[in-house]
Amino acid sequence: MNLYWQIFWTFTKIGAFTIGGGYAMLPLIEKEVVDKKKWIDATEFIDQIAIAQSLPGVFAVNISILTGYRLKGNKGSIVAALGTILPSFVIILLIALFFRQFNENVYVMKIFRAIRPAVVALIVVPVFSTAKEVGINIRTIIIPVAAAFLIWFLGVSPVYIVLAAAIGGLIYGKLKSDKSTPKT
Repeated sequence: MNLYWQIFWTFTKIGAFTIGGGYAMLPLIEKEVVDKKKWIDATEFIDQIAIAQSLPGVFAVNISILTGYRLKGNKGSIVAALGTILPSFVIILLIALFFRQFNENVYVMKIFRAIRPAVVALIVVPVFSTAKEVGINIRTIIIPVAAAFLIWFLGVSPVYIVLAAAIGGLIYGKLKSDKSTPKT
């Protein structure tokens, strides 16, 4: 099977069968792209998550674009993005066409209410697995907790958190490289 078709089909399946948005898609994307297809390794996947979170746009689409680009350049990124976007587009289009008929349906409302806890679980699982993968421990938990506190309780814009993290990372990297460089 053609690699473009494999990319498209992989991201179409992920886009069609994931409820809850980008973070809920993470375990499925990782399972398909890292574990099954071995298109990228776990470390590169973590890097893609960091980049995708920093970019504007839909998180899952950003990851699909990065993966498609890694595999087949610009054409691969377009194919991966289309695979991710098309299922949602078609589903939303169908919902919009028939929404009035189901808007007040008691069973539909119960289904959506029942799905909510599952969506929360789908979002929490990748957070813990990503934290484990990048080596978050008691000592390093301070940064994400502080960032969450600043955003949630103090209303600091996530943009400032990302900028501060980027600047802090650059400074940390510079200091670390200066220490490891032998002085002559």
